[in-house]
Amino acid sequence: MSELIEVLTKDGSYSLRSVFFRENFHSSIGALKETKLKFIATSNLQRFKGKSLNVLDICFGLGYNSACLLDELVKQKSYLNLYALDIDQKPLEYSLRNESFLKLWAPKVKTIFTSLYRKNYFEDQFFKCSVLWGDAREKINLIPSSIKFDLIYLDGFSPQKCPQLWTIEFLSKVSEKLNSQGYLITYSSSAAVRKTLRNLGLEIFTIKPSFNKRTFWSQGTVAISKFDKSKLKPNFNFKNLSLMEEEHLLTKASIPYRDQDLNSSKEDIINKRLDEQLSSNLLSTNKWRKKWEMTKSSIKS
Repeated sequence: MSELIEVLTKDGSYSLRSVFFRENFHSSIGALKETKLKFIATSNLQRFKGKSLNVLDICFGLGYNSACLLDELVKQKSYLNLYALDIDQKPLEYSLRNESFLKLWAPKVKTIFTSLYRKNYFEDQFFKCSVLWGDAREKINLIPSSIKFDLIYLDGFSPQKCPQLWTIEFLSKVSEKLNSQGYLITYSSSAAVRKTLRNLGLEIFTIKPSFNKRTFWSQGTVAISKFDKSKLKPNFNFKNLSLMEEEHLLTKASIPYRDQDLNSSKEDIINKRLDEQLSSNLLSTNKWRKKWEMTKSSIKS
């Protein structure tokens, strides 16, 4: 699982490609750019200036999301309780050896990451950080039930490559960890993921694209337990789903991934979903694409 290939992205920041998952850790537009646009800008971190917050980073990877978060919180003197989940330490090891990566952040980020790599833990007067290595489906149970998160970053490989982390059962566990005003943020605009989150009782929003293009209609999804839509401001990085996106949730693409005992293989999860899609009377995703003049490559279903 640990065979990784270095990738230089378009904004000059480094990422990795997993040979096992046959997928890059980040979009080709840029690892740093993607982190800032999809996760950090969407978090509205100014809400926590001088305050404390709890954050769960699922699929820590190279650490871009947590590093960028820590870097911002250092500037605004906020207090952080961070939990991170990942199955593989190798990407973090790579980050600590990559000077280009380390130079992106305040020196404290390197100190924290080094401690996480060596001891799985870091704590000082501002930050308390823990990383749990192993299958996220199991390790999430080690987080104290009393902790509710203000931000949850869900940044695993895509549903087609790693469906284990996008099932209704796992997302149910994740949503239980979210506080009432907390944001669950993911790069995925998958209909299956969005419909599952909605069925779990969360309000669903789309992350605004950085440029207008029919085949690039969303940068991801934000899910919030209790949110007054009348307070949705133009300067937010997310907005209500468009009619096109709402209709996406009425197609076969919205059929969820299932993993009843949270121990199924990738193949079993995908095959069960395919069987359910074949027997479904929902609108085919192809018809939805044709109606909205979408290309197949633009949809993460």
